[in-house]
Amino acid sequence: MSETHFKVIPSVRGYLNDWKLQASQIPNPELRRQAIASIEAKQFHCEGGAIYGLLAKRDWRKAIRFIVAYQTISDYLDNLCDRSSSLDPEDFRALHESIFQALTPGAELSNYYRFREDQDDGGYLESLVRTCQRVLANVPNYSKIAPTLHELANYYCDLQVHKHVKVEERIPRLKAWSALYQDKFSDLSWYEFSACAGSTLGIFCLVAYSFTQEFSETLAAQIKNSYFPWVQGLHILLDYLIDQEEDRINGDLNFCFYYPSVDEMTERFQHFIRSATKSVSQLPDARFHQLINQALLGVYLSDKKVKRQQNVQDVAKRLIRSGGNPAAFFLQNRLVASHLV
Repeated sequence: MSETHFKVIPSVRGYLNDWKLQASQIPNPELRRQAIASIEAKQFHCEGGAIYGLLAKRDWRKAIRFIVAYQTISDYLDNLCDRSSSLDPEDFRALHESIFQALTPGAELSNYYRFREDQDDGGYLESLVRTCQRVLANVPNYSKIAPTLHELANYYCDLQVHKHVKVEERIPRLKAWSALYQDKFSDLSWYEFSACAGSTLGIFCLVAYSFTQEFSETLAAQIKNSYFPWVQGLHILLDYLIDQEEDRINGDLNFCFYYPSVDEMTERFQHFIRSATKSVSQLPDARFHQLINQALLGVYLSDKKVKRQQNVQDVAKRLIRSGGNPAAFFLQNRLVASHLV
């Protein structure tokens, strides 16, 4: 906990201040607005993700530099897809080329904005991509993680394309896409598979570990199979759980809406908690990964949005019990902190 307080959070805020300064100089007003908004509203994404930087041991600063830049790309693109008038899958695909190039040192960069009117970001997105590339170019075990990084990024980018198109096309596209992986992930519904694809935690875990000398391809496979689907699914489903009210009001897609009943949804969440707990128990630093799972429960279920939704409150109580004492500890800590602010 002290390392998070004294090392992770100050580093993240330092890097984000630099990116925010660069974002404030973007010539195009719409791109500038979305870049700044994505940093201001989603800083906690970088702070949470950067905890994985500690797994890089002496190279924790480099790992955190990558995590902050990569998460900032992800949050910025999410804003561009969510908050724009574009519903063009080609546009979303072009924007997300930056994700693959960020994960590929030496890759040529493209014009990510070629299918939209707003073009001039003053090199902001390119700069984020180059930062990721520079960090990965110096990772000793990059070749062992590259295929898995690209696989996880592929899931993520496909999801972002399918879920931002015209409303009437979203569900058919998501169902058809998840059906491609049905043999591999037969335990998941289309909406659960989609949720699992939306997290960046597996990528952060892989990059952080790959700085260590003892890293192996076997460990890369173990991390992928632990994080996708279970840890990533738990992460994003909790996010959707607490956003139900505002998504209903705004007419936004929410994967929790597709469970047949609240009871079934709660049972599936408990299944994700059990599976995430079991799957990370085989990893090195198993206690670290267990605490991440429990922190996810505490952080999301202590959010102010939970109090405003009686049905979510009921689910939250059952899930905290499933998460055990550490989850309850994180929940209490967050609730106390929110009263002190």
